[in-house]
Amino acid sequence: MKNIWYLFYNLLVIPPAKVFIFIFSLFNSKIRTGLQDRKKLFENLIINLAGIDRKKKMIWFHSASMGEFEQAKPIIEKIKSEMDVNIIISFFSPSGYRNSLKYPFADIVSYIPIDTPILTERFLNHVRPNIAIFMRYDIWPNMIWKLDKKKIPYFIVDATMRSQSKRKLPLVFDFHKSLFANVTGVLAVSDDDAVNFKVFGIPDNKIEIVGDTRFDRVYTNSIDAKEKKLFKENFFDGKKVFVLGSSWESDEDVMLPALMKLMEYDQSVVTIVVPHEPTIQHLERIENTLFKYYRSIRFSFMNNYNNERVIIIDSIGILLTLYSYADVAYVGGSFKQGVHNVLEPAVYGIPVLFGPKIGNSREAKILVSLGGALLVSNKKEAYRVLRKLFSDEKYRMEMGNIGVRFVKQNTLATDKIFQRIYLQL
Repeated sequence: MKNIWYLFYNLLVIPPAKVFIFIFSLFNSKIRTGLQDRKKLFENLIINLAGIDRKKKMIWFHSASMGEFEQAKPIIEKIKSEMDVNIIISFFSPSGYRNSLKYPFADIVSYIPIDTPILTERFLNHVRPNIAIFMRYDIWPNMIWKLDKKKIPYFIVDATMRSQSKRKLPLVFDFHKSLFANVTGVLAVSDDDAVNFKVFGIPDNKIEIVGDTRFDRVYTNSIDAKEKKLFKENFFDGKKVFVLGSSWESDEDVMLPALMKLMEYDQSVVTIVVPHEPTIQHLERIENTLFKYYRSIRFSFMNNYNNERVIIIDSIGILLTLYSYADVAYVGGSFKQGVHNVLEPAVYGIPVLFGPKIGNSREAKILVSLGGALLVSNKKEAYRVLRKLFSDEKYRMEMGNIGVRFVKQNTLATDKIFQRIYLQL
C-alpha cells in the first residue's frame, strides 16, 4: 500500500504542484521569495554544517511558519539548557525563515526543501538528525517516508486534529493513515485531538496528551514583557486602559464606534489601538475614523503627548507588553478569518473580548465557556459589554482572574515534551 501512495503522490501530486507554485510565484511575492531563497538551500546548509561539532547529537525542529515556531521555542530552549546537542530548525515559509536567522538557540536555520524524493534524501544525508520534531501539522510525505527508511524517529508535537479535519475525507484519509503508520509519537494538545488521531489507527501507546507549549511561551514572555517600560512610570494612573489588539479593519468597524461612545460616558478610559498591519494607509484610516471624536497620537510621537485619549501603535513586536497595561483587551482577527492569540492578554488577568470567528482557537472557546472572555457580534453588543466591564470593577476582576488561572493551569507542557524527547535520544 505504501508503494501505491508513493507513486500516487510523486506522479500525480508533486508535478502539477510544482507548476502551480511556479505560476503563483509570478503573482505572489511571498512564494517568489521562498523559491528564490531555496536556490541556495543546500549551499548554505553545507557551509553551516561545517561549523558545528558533529560528535553532538542533532535534533531537527520543523515549523511551517513563525506561529508554529513560537510553540517550538520553549522546547528548544529547555533542551539547550539541559543538553549539549545541536539544534537545526527549518521552515516552509520565508517569513519564518528570515525572522529566525538570528535566533540564538538554534545552531542552524534552514528552509525545508521542496518535498521531492531527491531533495528530501539530500537534506537528510547532510543533516543526519538523530530525531525529527514536526510542530503541529506540517508534515511532508516524502520526508516522512525517508525518515522511515532511515529509521530516524520523528514526533508530531503540539499536535492538533479537528473532528472535521479534511485529512479525514475519503482517499485523503487512507493517504494520511499511511503517513502516520510509523510515527514515533504524537504529543497531542488535548483529549479531543488524541481521539481524532486514534482514528488513523495510531496505537494508544504512541499518543500522549501533553498540552500546548503556547501556554508556557505566553507565561514566560509575559514575565519578560512586564520588565519593558513603554510608557513613563505612572503614565496611566487614574485611567482605565482598553487595548484593541492586532486589529483588522473589520474589527475596528465594530469596536471603534463602541469605544468612542464608551469614552464619552467614562472620561477615565484611554484606548490603545494596535493594528495588525501598521501600514501608512491603515494608520491614516484609523486616524480619519477617530478625527470627529477624539484627538489621537501615534506611539512614535509620544514625546509630544498632550493628553490624547487614543494612542495608535505604529510599530510591531510590542503587543504582549501593551496588554500588560490594559484593564480590558480585544483580540483582533475575529471579524475576519480567525481570532489571533487570546492567551496573550488573558495571562495578565484581564477580561478578553473578541468577535464571532473563533473556530480556529480552542483557547478562545474554552475562555468563553469558563467566563473569562466574551464574544461580541456587533457595535451595540460591544458597547453594552464595555459599559458593564468598565463600570463594574468586581465583575472585571473576576473575569480576569478566570483567564489567568486558565493559562497557569495549562503550563508545563514543555517539561513533558522534553522528557519524551530525552528518553528517545
